[in-house]
Amino acid sequence: MATIHKTVLGSGVRIVTERVQHVHSVSMGIWIRSGSRHEHKAESGIAHFIEHMLFKGTEKYSAGEIARMIDSVGGVFNAFTSKEYTCFYIKVLKQHMDLAVNLLCDIFFHSLFLKDDIEKERNVILQEINMVKDTPDDYIQDMFNHDFFTDHPLGYNILGELETVQNFRRPDITGFYRREYLVPERIVIAVAGNMEHEAVVDRMAKKFDAIRKKKPSPAQASFEPSRSISCNFRSLEQVHVCLGTPGCSHLASERYALYVLNSILGGGMSSRLFQEIRENRGLAYSVTSFTSSFFDTGVFGVYMGVVKDTVQEALRIVFEEMRSLRKKPVTAAELSAAKEQLKGNMLLAMEGTDSRMSRLAKCEMYYDQYIPLSRILKDIDSVTQDDVRELACRLFRDDQLTCTFLGPLRNKDLPRDLLLLG
Repeated sequence: MATIHKTVLGSGVRIVTERVQHVHSVSMGIWIRSGSRHEHKAESGIAHFIEHMLFKGTEKYSAGEIARMIDSVGGVFNAFTSKEYTCFYIKVLKQHMDLAVNLLCDIFFHSLFLKDDIEKERNVILQEINMVKDTPDDYIQDMFNHDFFTDHPLGYNILGELETVQNFRRPDITGFYRREYLVPERIVIAVAGNMEHEAVVDRMAKKFDAIRKKKPSPAQASFEPSRSISCNFRSLEQVHVCLGTPGCSHLASERYALYVLNSILGGGMSSRLFQEIRENRGLAYSVTSFTSSFFDTGVFGVYMGVVKDTVQEALRIVFEEMRSLRKKPVTAAELSAAKEQLKGNMLLAMEGTDSRMSRLAKCEMYYDQYIPLSRILKDIDSVTQDDVRELACRLFRDDQLTCTFLGPLRNKDLPRDLLLLG
């Protein structure tokens, strides 16, 4: 039986824990509600750069010593940057929790950001950016986000651009870190596993209560969707296609209907797009729909990779399925299968303490409270056929459709009437 606890320190830092007695591990993360959308344009990629630098040594430990400390206890130490938050976390056996606490706090408060390390890591990140550009099924996502969000910070590449990353200097990096990370109201410490909440609070309180309160950065302007079509010619074997419309925010009441809609359209091997485009017609190896949600907006999209000669046929199928979802209710069998898929995926993911830790943090950041699994399962079950159809009618509209193409295709190759939902 898992037990959830929450403590808010005097500084405003939140500590949330889930005790899971039957496991041997503890997963602990420091989450900061700041990511690439909090960057100015000239700072694009700086949050991701900081993520890399937090592994490069502190006043107490070198990068090599940090790696050996984690390896010596069979632990996992990692970090990631998203558009709205940054996390660095450690997973260890429960008897090594003190090591996790000490190391996480050390890199958070005492990372050195040395000039020589910045130059070395700059080259690593530039190679990472180039690697994505050489991987078209990844690069198309960056291009689509740029087209979809235009100049809004949500459209910035998380890795940054070659030009911006090349220009970062130590004062830029440390200044962003102080401005965006050392803001106690944005910090969530999430821990899941075989431990006591009071023990975590005792170990963290002295370190995180010392952070001075400060005013967070001002809110950004809202995003306004618009229609966009772009062809990006590149000599490839396939045309990579990414198209989408505004979805739902993390706070939207329709989010569960969105998950069901996504599952039915292209969210798995039994979905409409996978069955029709891949299984029945053999037009693509990879075809999927996806959702991305943020505090105030979201994206619902479709990705596929097809040969040039079949682009129009594949697009016609996507648009036909979107129109079908608007015109008539999904079948009871489809609805039931989508719900069971969602619930199964969620419950299976919760078998690891790292997944539980992530869910604790995200609930706290987006909802300021823990949302029990039982409530989410109930909300999924409550989605009706009418909910799915009404959402499809609202989302699948020509005036807010973005289509991005990457491959051996030019604008003249696409009849514009093909890219209309009607």
